[in-house]
Amino acid sequence: MTKSELIDAVNAALGGRYTKKDTGAAVQAVFDVVADGIRKGGRIAYPDFGTFTVKERAAREGRNPRTKETLTIAASKSVGFKAAPKLKEGL
Repeated sequence: MTKSELIDAVNAALGGRYTKKDTGAAVQAVFDVVADGIRKGGRIAYPDFGTFTVKERAAREGRNPRTKETLTIAASKSVGFKAAPKLKEGL
């Protein structure tokens, strides 16, 4: 589903009471708040949907497959998502 398709689906779910521009702004606001919450608190939980968390990966040794040279891969952070049981059941 693309961003445009998501906005259309949300607009349809709301009965078309709002303009697509307003619906798009609301959808973008939700994603902005979720991203900000993950940055600040490291965790966002929404019942019956799932939980977003920050996952930290430690620095580790890697190898360049072409030259076989050993190198250090820097520590990093990424976002993880764990689906709620109700969402999993619906798949």
